[in-house]
Amino acid sequence: MILHGVTATPKDYRGFGLGKFLTAAVERGAPPFVLAGADGGVLYWEPDPAGGDDPRKMMTDEMPRWLAARGFDARRVAGWGWSMGGYGVLRLGEVRPGWLRAVAAFSPDVTHSASVANDDGVYRTTPLGVWCGRSDPLYDDVRAFVSQLPRRPQVLSYGDGAHTRAYWDSVTPSAFRFLGAELGKAAS
Repeated sequence: MILHGVTATPKDYRGFGLGKFLTAAVERGAPPFVLAGADGGVLYWEPDPAGGDDPRKMMTDEMPRWLAARGFDARRVAGWGWSMGGYGVLRLGEVRPGWLRAVAAFSPDVTHSASVANDDGVYRTTPLGVWCGRSDPLYDDVRAFVSQLPRRPQVLSYGDGAHTRAYWDSVTPSAFRFLGAELGKAAS
């Protein structure tokens, strides 16, 4: 599942070239998987405290039914997101332990909530990848978050780049290899 950042929506995904990244990953040997995303608004993928939208419920209840109705295996789900969506996949991994087979977070906005990875050991078992550019304004917060995890992420990358689509595009192939490999393990 794709969880977008605050300045994007699923309408942007085609323009971001996500399908081309997925095709390239599969051509390079990653097991095939499906990219599916929904619009989470600007709620940080958390339920609306006023009782309106609940993007998390949409991801965990509605999307699997929608995918299964179209013939996709909705039992093997991984989460990938950037910025606000990076925070969202981390939280989703916590509030639904074991539901996500792997989590890939780009520049996750872990400043949004102190609750991420503080009160459970989900990231002792859930495969995790974290990517953040060293010029990203969230870099120090992401490093502090990673240092508090119960174990080092399977993939941890601090490369040249900022909080930009250009940086995220540069690390998307790595994330898709990671997610494809983890989803491939889940299939066997």
